[in-house]
Amino acid sequence: MDKQKISRLLEYLILIFGGILMLIPFLWMLDTALKSGSEAMTIPPVIIPKKLQWMNFVLAWHAAPFLRYFINSVIVTVITTCGQLLTTILAAYAFAKLEFYGKKIVFMICLTTMMVPGEMLIIPNFITLSKFHMINTYYALIIPWLASFFAVFTLRQTFMSIPDEIYYSAKIDGAGDWYFLWHMLVPLAKPTIIALAALEIINSWNSFMWPLIVTNSDKMRTLPVGLSNFTTDAGTQFQLLMAASTIIIIPMLLVYIFLQKYIIAGVSRSGLKG
Repeated sequence: MDKQKISRLLEYLILIFGGILMLIPFLWMLDTALKSGSEAMTIPPVIIPKKLQWMNFVLAWHAAPFLRYFINSVIVTVITTCGQLLTTILAAYAFAKLEFYGKKIVFMICLTTMMVPGEMLIIPNFITLSKFHMINTYYALIIPWLASFFAVFTLRQTFMSIPDEIYYSAKIDGAGDWYFLWHMLVPLAKPTIIALAALEIINSWNSFMWPLIVTNSDKMRTLPVGLSNFTTDAGTQFQLLMAASTIIIIPMLLVYIFLQKYIIAGVSRSGLKG
């Protein structure tokens, strides 16, 4: 028992140490957001500000049209996530349960696209969208991200873990493929679908490079791009930059808190009992 207690204690200490390391950047961001301009630029850095500058959050919000950026981020994140889930569910179902000519070949071709770095697709996507006059529109921010084969591959594995006997029983009872998918298969794969939705929400909300490239006005820019307003030729206003970053992170923290139990369920779920 003593060895088990020591081993368990070491595990907890390692986890606590790792948790502290992960929290340090967030604590430093919040600490900098509450400093004055001179304290944020001081070297060596000031750990505890003399006076908490809560007005930094108000100044940061009004330093740029962040309300417009926030609305754009919400629109892009919601539509992208819903669209990607729809294409993912349909494609994963086709590859997992349906039989059609060339199924394995098509799947392997799609699988190879995961080996292509995303940076290589920026220029082709930009040229394609510019040909259709979609630059600086919601179409440019949304359309390229309505499908993800990583999500398709992940959900396909979950669908394949569900016994085919359930599918055949549903067919015998007169259920069509559409009914079986939405009323039986999707509820059984709910933890995985929610985990994929959470990943897409975070990726879409934090996306910086693509919105920066395809937008050229404040009317269409998103929150991460809006942070560049605090960096000018005269320097960077670190206290306002950190305050704005804190505001941007809060929605993602709420999303994680709300979806945490579903994500854990998706990870811990080992299979189905037949």
